[in-house]
Amino acid sequence: MQSSSPDDPVKSHERNSAPAPPTKVDQISNVCGEIPDLEALAQLATSRDGLVNDQVRQRAWPILLGYDPSQNPEIERDAAWKNLPLHKDEDQVARDVDRSFIYYPKTTSCTVNANADQSESQLDRRKADLSTVITQVLRTYPMLSYFQGFHDIVQVFLLVLGADDAPDAVSHLALSRIRDFMLPSLSPSLTHLRLLPAILQAEDARLCEHLSQTQPFFALASTLTLYAHDIEDYSDIARLFDFLLAQDAIVSVYFFAEIILSRREELFEISSDDSDMLHFVLSKLPKPLDLETLIERTMSLYMDNPPETLPYRAWARISPYSVLKTARADFRQQTLSDGIDLFQRQVIQLRNDEMREQAKAMLWKYRRPAGQVGLAIVVGVLAIWLRKKWL
Repeated sequence: MQSSSPDDPVKSHERNSAPAPPTKVDQISNVCGEIPDLEALAQLATSRDGLVNDQVRQRAWPILLGYDPSQNPEIERDAAWKNLPLHKDEDQVARDVDRSFIYYPKTTSCTVNANADQSESQLDRRKADLSTVITQVLRTYPMLSYFQGFHDIVQVFLLVLGADDAPDAVSHLALSRIRDFMLPSLSPSLTHLRLLPAILQAEDARLCEHLSQTQPFFALASTLTLYAHDIEDYSDIARLFDFLLAQDAIVSVYFFAEIILSRREELFEISSDDSDMLHFVLSKLPKPLDLETLIERTMSLYMDNPPETLPYRAWARISPYSVLKTARADFRQQTLSDGIDLFQRQVIQLRNDEMREQAKAMLWKYRRPAGQVGLAIVVGVLAIWLRKKWL
């Protein structure tokens, strides 16, 4: 039988009519179907270029946060929230909103008025929308404590999702992903930072020793705001949010650890005794950030050194109600009610911890009473004092 030549028009037509391989947008759209494939979506959001553009993010981010905005949104979309009592932090919100939108959306591809510098009226409108989103969430969930930098996070959600859809997403984010930052105490946020030395020790003991005289507070602003306070390019912060929303909440800490590891040579040029200089250098993210490389290496760091294996009993010290433990594998099954319940449990634990510390301090102060009788009296008085204080 005579074979077709390479230029056979029939064969040529077959090659040209073969279906084109699906683009990444097509792949994401497919896994965001009626029954989303969360694992596949997380992999696509983590892989190079993330979720590609804001139109895709508008569908994918809610799924990554564990809800479907088209089905009974759990936060009211009407103006009823305006009749709720004022939140205690609204004055601070107003001050922070006033200095928002410094870096973007100028010349970005964000949803709101893409590719155009913002005029004064547009800027005022965006600030008003930002204030509305934050205030709506805080009044709806008044137990949440606002922190400076929350507005940096919310403005990204506002630009990607728009003013109508942002409140749902921000509510789920606040209660399921960054709940530790919105408690009445900063203590849980600082506990996150205590994981950094453990991660560094596991991966690079020499570098960890070099930084041992420097407290990890240099990472607070970045981790507290999911890096939105420090990253000035809109496409970069949107891409990073793709990654962070797709992974366990603790991956944000591993990401900062990877940034430290990537600056190893630079850090060794600074004396380990010069903690002030080390703090200054580490508190500023390098520019530009090679996000794709950092994301890839962060995932390797996380898989090679999972939280349960970290030294110093670092993981055991994390509260069982912390988002670091509850925002893992199955957290997308959690509802806003689950988030409220976990929030309340954390508050109780914080109070108990504070009571224990106060008890220790009082016992130490009155450690000299003669014999066990004196100690028993102190303990009895202390019990009454604590009961009056917290009940």
